[in-house]
Amino acid sequence: MADSRDRSILRRVVGDVVALLGGHSHPRLNAAFVELGMPAVPEEGTKAERLERSFAQVPDSDLPLVANRILAAGQGSHPQRFRIEDALWAESLPPEIPTRIRRELARSLDLDVMTPSESRFMAMLSQYWVLGSELGPVLDAFFGSEGPSIKGDIEQHVFRNPGDWTAEDLFEHLGAFEAGDARFARFLEAIVSADVLLDESAQRLLVDTINEHLRGAAIELRETGTEGGYPRFTLVSTRLAGSRKPKNIIFASLTKPDIRFKNAMDNDIDVVGDPENQLVYDRPTPDHGLRWRDLQAWWQDTQKIQDDAEAKASLYKRLHRCLPKNSPGQQNLFGAYHHVLGDRVHELPVLLPEVWLHWDPRTVRERGPQALLRSRMDFLLLLPHGQRIVLEVDGSQHFTRDEGRRPDTAKYAKMVAADRDLKLRGYEVFRFGHDELEVARDAQALMEQFLPALFRRFEIGAGAA
Repeated sequence: MADSRDRSILRRVVGDVVALLGGHSHPRLNAAFVELGMPAVPEEGTKAERLERSFAQVPDSDLPLVANRILAAGQGSHPQRFRIEDALWAESLPPEIPTRIRRELARSLDLDVMTPSESRFMAMLSQYWVLGSELGPVLDAFFGSEGPSIKGDIEQHVFRNPGDWTAEDLFEHLGAFEAGDARFARFLEAIVSADVLLDESAQRLLVDTINEHLRGAAIELRETGTEGGYPRFTLVSTRLAGSRKPKNIIFASLTKPDIRFKNAMDNDIDVVGDPENQLVYDRPTPDHGLRWRDLQAWWQDTQKIQDDAEAKASLYKRLHRCLPKNSPGQQNLFGAYHHVLGDRVHELPVLLPEVWLHWDPRTVRERGPQALLRSRMDFLLLLPHGQRIVLEVDGSQHFTRDEGRRPDTAKYAKMVAADRDLKLRGYEVFRFGHDELEVARDAQALMEQFLPALFRRFEIGAGAA
């Protein structure tokens, strides 16, 4: 998939660690390259020249692979590894956490609440901050005792002499106020995790304190799952979709569904009539959103299909069948999504077509001015943390009348009003012109550019990049 992002910073920080491979012998060097995902080069020239030639052949798209292998192998110094992490994490476009909010947040925290276990707290800090020099033994020999380090200061002023430091002092010494947004976000997630706090009430108390300040930046720590029986909290944008999970997803509809309340008090619906007219996903939406593998598992169960390949093919065919025959743009977008992602789509968000948002037993003519503005969404993606993405394909019928011969400003106004309504409900809406999707080749090229940017924006797994 095409990837046009700027990775000059990542190349520089990864290159700093790759240069350390010069400590290997010439015969061992190619094996070291392969271990990091770099190409082997002939044993010609100096080791420095071979390092330069191999690294120069690594395309920008492969730099994250090399970077992650360096991190997994523990290569480079702590500062070097942290710089690589910062460059990788920055690609997910983390929400901005202004310095003022960081400081006000730190001033509100109680170190005693945050540090019930010295070993757990220090282990967590070492994952995100440089706590001491890696030349410790050398410095210790020079000073005749333990040399200076942030680690020693924290042990003395936080644990041995509680009250010496405030949380703001701790953040200052760690460099948290100047750190990148992604590192600071992960630090906050770690502070309230069960790795540090083995007390759910303490976790929630700390989350509430932190969120009082974060919400000023339109972000919050939100419970997104469990870990070892304790709640897991993730920093998410409050500008994105609401916290409620879908209860019923009615999609791939061929006709307007016939809905009745099976239990009006509990808001349980029943879709009657021919079940082939629409699909109804009624399982809880996972914390990671709805992926193809989740929908395929549901499809296999409901259709009683044993073979995975058969289930995958029949589900794709059923979803494609609902796409309007008079909209090549929608058909091409759907096909291009799956063509571009290929086998990776199994672990990525499923593209749900023809999803019912509003449903009214009365027609627009019967309902009048109070009619709901939009009944169906062309496509819906359900992402982690409750984020919901709508993809719409606009033909001329969206803003013209008389078979496209005359502009219809009233129709256009209804469309943009419906978009506003969706956005206020927490959906993100992306519109495509039918003409840019009318040719399958053009649709594929467009998706090759759009999908990486979309997945970066909403922090979908690296397998999508």
